[in-house]
Amino acid sequence: MDATFNPDKQHTLGSAVSISGTGLHTGIKVDMTLKPANAGFGYQFQRIDLPGQPVIKADCELVTDTSRGTTLEDNGAKVSTVEHILAALVGMGVDNCLIELNGPEIPIMDGSSSPFVEIIEEVGVIEQEATKIWYTIDTNITHYDEKKRVEMTALPATEYKITTLIDFNSPVLGTQHAGLKSMQEFKSEISSSRTFVFLHELEMLLDHNLIKGGDINNAIVVVDKPVTESEMDRLAKAFGRKNMEVKSEGYLNNLELRYSNEPARHKLLDVVGDLALIGYPIKAHIIANRPGHSTNVDFARMIKSYIKKNKHVKDIPVYDANQPPVYTLQQIEKTLPHRFPFLLVDKIIELSDRHIVGIKNVTFNEPFFQGHFPGNPVMPGVLQVEALAQTGGILCINAMPPGEYDTYFIKIDNVKFKQKVVPGDTMILKMELLAPIRRGICEMRGKVYIGNKIATEGDLMAQLVKRG
Repeated sequence: MDATFNPDKQHTLGSAVSISGTGLHTGIKVDMTLKPANAGFGYQFQRIDLPGQPVIKADCELVTDTSRGTTLEDNGAKVSTVEHILAALVGMGVDNCLIELNGPEIPIMDGSSSPFVEIIEEVGVIEQEATKIWYTIDTNITHYDEKKRVEMTALPATEYKITTLIDFNSPVLGTQHAGLKSMQEFKSEISSSRTFVFLHELEMLLDHNLIKGGDINNAIVVVDKPVTESEMDRLAKAFGRKNMEVKSEGYLNNLELRYSNEPARHKLLDVVGDLALIGYPIKAHIIANRPGHSTNVDFARMIKSYIKKNKHVKDIPVYDANQPPVYTLQQIEKTLPHRFPFLLVDKIIELSDRHIVGIKNVTFNEPFFQGHFPGNPVMPGVLQVEALAQTGGILCINAMPPGEYDTYFIKIDNVKFKQKVVPGDTMILKMELLAPIRRGICEMRGKVYIGNKIATEGDLMAQLVKRG
């Protein structure tokens, strides 16, 4: 992030970029491609090696394992060790990205986020027209795990900043802390910090046939007990080395740390990556004492629940004409095939993976007023539903992998017309997904607001069809 970076705008990548490496635990070679994505897309993983190329959203509700990294699972597919790439995207200010994989695990590379930061810098980060909506914490949120002696707290703050503290009763590590005052410091202060493991944990992982892609160059191995010659021979064989050594209790193969507190910095990196699974950008001061993936994800769920309860997602959307739109009319025309006189959405003012808010300004010059109740112009109810349908079409298309799609509505239920829509009204069109998109089928609930009153509401179902 440079001095011109606007944190109040959404950002994506300048172009697609790829990197290849080995999964730490599976040992499988994986090719990963980061692709630009539309505003509101967020972070989504796609397993292009599986039938149907299923997509998995970066969401704490989809985490199924945190034993040695964070694993997401959905649509019959899983992806493991997601925290380092997510930390890189957050740290570089990327809000929207499709992460394509031809394997089950993110490549471990050197055990840090630095290789991912480097490829993001290769293609650059570009500003999108959409506003970035930050969510603030108005009260302290605390999570305490007595068994693991982990405490995590989110304090109200004007920026997103993180402090981590670690204490594993290790004579080698001692007590360490690390801090990130601003995400602009992530690249220089945090991204190159490597993952670490204690020797006794390493031996347990080897016993369970894990870390098949492990190498002494992609993790710091902390040796805080005397090691026998036979143990060293076993480790050398496991990692394909002629020999290994520890001159004194410290680090395997006498590894040199990049920072004196590199383990604490890496724990901070993991917090950044795991809290990306909240799904909302937050402004808060996170204090994490002895954090780990399990408690990070539990804490992410707590914060997400707090935001959902307090952001009033079911309240009336607010239209501020001074705010720039997420989609302009010109961008809407690039997404939808509709044109005058049948394009019934003027702009999009909110867009996420789950909801959308559009605006339609109703004027006396609408062509349908010539024949619909002349002298007492009322907008036809069917066209109000069509306006909702078009708005929902943008929501569904935006949630799909890159490509050109058309939406065909296959079902409309429970429609109610509660108030007339007349010239001079501003229709606020809100559509929300009722369920994840599966096999191209979208289920949505829509409402038309005039001011603070509902004019029209109904449930709509559509099918997405890729063009060509």
